[in-house]
This record gives sequence, C-alpha cells and structure tokens, in this order.
Amino acid sequence: MAQSTVESKNKKDINNGKIPAKETILSPRFYTTDFEAMENMDLSINEEELEAICEEFRKDYNRHHFVRNSEFEGAAEKLDPETRELFVDFLEGSCTSEFSGFLLYKELSKRIKVKNPLLAECFAHMARDEARHAGFLNKSMSDFGLQLDLGFLTANKDYTYFPPRSIFYATYLSEKIGYWRYIAIYRHLEKNPDSKIFPLFNYFENWCQDENRHGDFFDALMKAQPRTVKSLSQKITIGGSTFTHPIFDYFHRFRYFLNNLPLTSKLWSRFFLLAVFATMYARDLGVKKDFYNSLGLDARDYDQFVINKTNETAARVFPVVMDVYDKSFYGRLDKIVENNKVLSDIANSSDGNKVSKTFKKLPKYLSNGYQLLRLYLLKPLDSKDFQPSIR
Repeated sequence: MAQSTVESKNKKDINNGKIPAKETILSPRFYTTDFEAMENMDLSINEEELEAICEEFRKDYNRHHFVRNSEFEGAAEKLDPETRELFVDFLEGSCTSEFSGFLLYKELSKRIKVKNPLLAECFAHMARDEARHAGFLNKSMSDFGLQLDLGFLTANKDYTYFPPRSIFYATYLSEKIGYWRYIAIYRHLEKNPDSKIFPLFNYFENWCQDENRHGDFFDALMKAQPRTVKSLSQKITIGGSTFTHPIFDYFHRFRYFLNNLPLTSKLWSRFFLLAVFATMYARDLGVKKDFYNSLGLDARDYDQFVINKTNETAARVFPVVMDVYDKSFYGRLDKIVENNKVLSDIANSSDGNKVSKTFKKLPKYLSNGYQLLRLYLLKPLDSKDFQPSIR
C-alpha cells in the first residue's frame, strides 16, 4: 500500500477531494461478484445463526461511538512532518479499504433484496458500519487539510471480480485480521499512552468489534454454503459475450459442486490465508514499518502476533490453516521482504533503462514466487486438531 501524499493543489478538479495515490499490488482493492448466484443461495442449513447475527446488527451497538471530542482539536499540528506523512498514509489506506467494503456490501444489499431478504439486510447493516468507519477516517484526514474524494474513487477505481465463494474467504479474513490489528494497537497504546500520536486510536476497542461481528457473519455464511442452490444462472460469459441457455445452469451447479469438495476447500483455505498473510507482512515490514515504529510497535512482532491470532480464529471455519509455527514460515516471509527492498531500490535507481532494470528485478521476482510456492506447499494444520483457546 505504498501511497504518497498529494496536496490540495489538485482538489478543485475533483470536488475538493484528495486524489487517490498511485495503486500498487499492496493497495486496497474494490470488488464485485456474481449477484445472481448470491441472491439464489439457500441459507436454510444455517439460517437460525444468520438470523441471530442479523439481530445483533440491528442493535447497532456503535451507533453513538464515532463522535469526535475535544481531543481532536489541534492534534494534527502536534505531529512532526515525518510522522504526519506516515499517519496520513495510514488514514488514506484505511479509509480506502473501509470504503471498498461499503461499496461491495451496499451493492449486494440492493441487488439481492427481493429474493434473499435476510442476506440483503445483513449486508445493508455491514455497509452502514463500513460507511461510518470510512467517514470517520476521512474526517480525520480533514484535520490535515486533506480529504479523500470517495465519489471519485467509486467512479474511477478498477473493480476486481471474485466469485461468491472467494468473496466469503477474502472478506472473512479481511474482517478478522482487521479485528486483531485494531485490538493489538489499542491494547499496546493503552499500556503506552505516550505513543498515542492521534486520538483516533481511542476508538479502536469498540471499532474492532464491528470487524469481529462482520467476520462472524461470514463464518455463519460459509457454514451455510450449499451443496446445491435454489437456482443458478442460465447465462455464461465468454470473451465479453453473454450467452443464455438452460444447460448453463447445470454447468454452474457442477462448478459449485467442485468448489464444495473437501480437497477444494482445503486448497482455497491455504491460498487465501497465505495471500492475506504475505500481503500484510510485505506491506507492514516494507512501506509501513516506520508508521508502526511511530506508535512504539515493532512491525515484525506486531504482524506475527496478528497473523498467529487470525490463523487461530480461521481454524473455527476453515478445514485447514497455515502452520505458522514452522520455523521456515516467517523466514520465507522475511526473504520476500528483503527481495521487495531490493526491487524498490532498483526501481528508484537512476542507473540503467527500463529494460535493464527489468532484468535486474527478474531474480528477485522469481525468488518471491519460489518462497510463496514453498509456503503454499508447507504441510497445513488440520483445523479439527488445532483449536487453541481464542480470546
């Protein structure tokens, strides 16, 4: 999430908003999915738990939590220029990530409302929470004379398509890892108040409970994953052209059947766990390391704590989880961080042209690919044998 600060000279062109920074492979993504498949999901397998979670959403425990107080007055001016830039970068990435969740959940709530009202209501409540988080973060950005133009983001961001099952995996992990990230920062600053650089962090304890409830929803939704569904799409898109025929319904049913095989679930679980963990580790120990230092946190210790806890939590719903206790696990992630540092140095070097730089980068790209492959092939832990006490 290497995002630079763009000052207000460009604000006028985009409704007085902050231009989003250059997107990288570590930047937050905006997602879309198969809405027709979502609206036709049969939730009867776990409808009672989903209804209970929806009732929790209706109570809206944090309705009055995100209210700014006098501590925010003048807080931005107290930060030195370096810390200010690091914190603004954190605010931008966090706001973009929360707003991404809002857009996905809001669109889902609208598109599936008629055929799947319970699911639609849950997504509407989560969209409410994500919008509240994004707005609160954006308000903090305004303390620094900046504001992210969310309308500009909506219209100009590229949207990545994920099928529903992948959305469940990715968003479940995103919400749960968000919980552990926020609560770890809150508890650290509670013990070390001198490291609290901005009053925003006072809100993290209740804030992370929203993330936890969202994760619980996706937990319940994955438990309700149907072996069959009420009806699937009779459409298929090939090369940008859409074809309609009843036989395509059977194709989609077969695809869903394959996705629900135990082996398939194990492979996807490992893929998404590794993708989320490796992305966070590379980002936090790379471009975000100085930000965590400004909070008095060691980025490596912090990330390893968050990864270990998220891995434990995922064992509640995923059939397998990563063996983060294998001595090679963090060693290979550290190697990726080292490679990324060299890649960054090559990219920023004034020596050589684009072609020569590409050849210099190639060994490091190959090394990263090799490290990720070895991590993926690392023998996973079977979740039924790995259920540590989670608090």
